[in-house]
Amino acid sequence: MRAQNSATASERIAVATPHETPAVGGTLQAVLGVTAFSLTFPATAWGLEGFGPWSLVAVRSVLAALIAGACLLATRVRLPERRHWAGLAVVAAGVVVGFPLLTTLALETSTTAHAAVVVGLLPLTTALFSALRTGHRPSRTFWTAALAGAAAVVAFTVQQSGGALTTADLYLFAALLVCAAGYTEGGRLARVMPGWQVIGWALVLCLPLSVPAAALALSYEPAQLTAHSVTGVLWVAAGSQFLGLVVWYRGMAAIGIPKASQLQLAQPLLTLVWSVLLLGEHPTAAAPLTAAAVLVCIAVTQRARG
Repeated sequence: MRAQNSATASERIAVATPHETPAVGGTLQAVLGVTAFSLTFPATAWGLEGFGPWSLVAVRSVLAALIAGACLLATRVRLPERRHWAGLAVVAAGVVVGFPLLTTLALETSTTAHAAVVVGLLPLTTALFSALRTGHRPSRTFWTAALAGAAAVVAFTVQQSGGALTTADLYLFAALLVCAAGYTEGGRLARVMPGWQVIGWALVLCLPLSVPAAALALSYEPAQLTAHSVTGVLWVAAGSQFLGLVVWYRGMAAIGIPKASQLQLAQPLLTLVWSVLLLGEHPTAAAPLTAAAVLVCIAVTQRARG
C-alpha cells in the first residue's frame, strides 16, 4: 500500500513539475522584465541631459540592434520564416520606434513620476489588444481587477496633473497604443520562436532606418557626453531595449499575455522609487495609496483564470 502511495505521489510530482515550473519561471522572467522597464524613464531622463530626443531614440536603437545582431550571428540563428516578418514589423514599429520616441518626447516636459503613472495603463491596454488579436477571453474577475487597477492609475494621473491633460500626456497615451500592439504581437511570436530572437530581429529590421536617422539626428542635436547621459543611453539600449524585452517576451509566452501584462501594473510604483533615488523627484502623498490599490489588483488578476 505504501509502495502504491509512493508511486502515486511520484506520478503527481512528475505530472505537476512540467506544468508548474514553466509558470513559475515565466512569472520570474516577466518580473525581471518589469524591473528593467521601470528604470527606462529615469535612464531616459539621464540620457536627455546630453542628447536631444531624436538622437537619443536613434542611438539607443542602433546600439541595441548591434547587440542583438551580434547575438544572432554568434548563435547562427536562421532568418525567421516569411510568415513571421509582418509580426516582427509590428514589434519594431511599436516597441523599437514608437514607444521610445513618444515617451522621450513626453519626458522633455513631464516628470518621470507622472509619465510612469500614465504608462501604468499599459497592462490594461495590452490585455485589450491581446483579446482582440488572439481571441483570448479572460474571466470577469480578471477584467474587474484590471479595470480597478487602471482606474487607480487614472485617478492618480488626474490628481498629479491638476485635472487637465497636457501635450506630454497625449504623447504618453499614443505610446500606450503602439507599445500594447508591439507587446501583443511579440508575445504571440514568442510562442513559436525564442523571445530574445523576437526583439533581436525587430531591432535588426530597424537598422536600415535607425543608422541614417542617428547620423542625421546627431548632426542637428550634437551630443554632450557626461556620466549620466552615457549611462542613460547604455541602459535604455542594452537593458530596456534588448535584455528587458528578452525576458519579458519569454515570460509572456510562458504565462500568457493578459496575466503577464498585469504584472506591469507594478512598473509605475518601481519607477516612482527610482525617480526619488536617482533623480531626486518628490511624488505626491497619493503614491502609497495607489501602490496599495495596484498591488491588490495584481494579486487578483494573477489568481483569476481566463
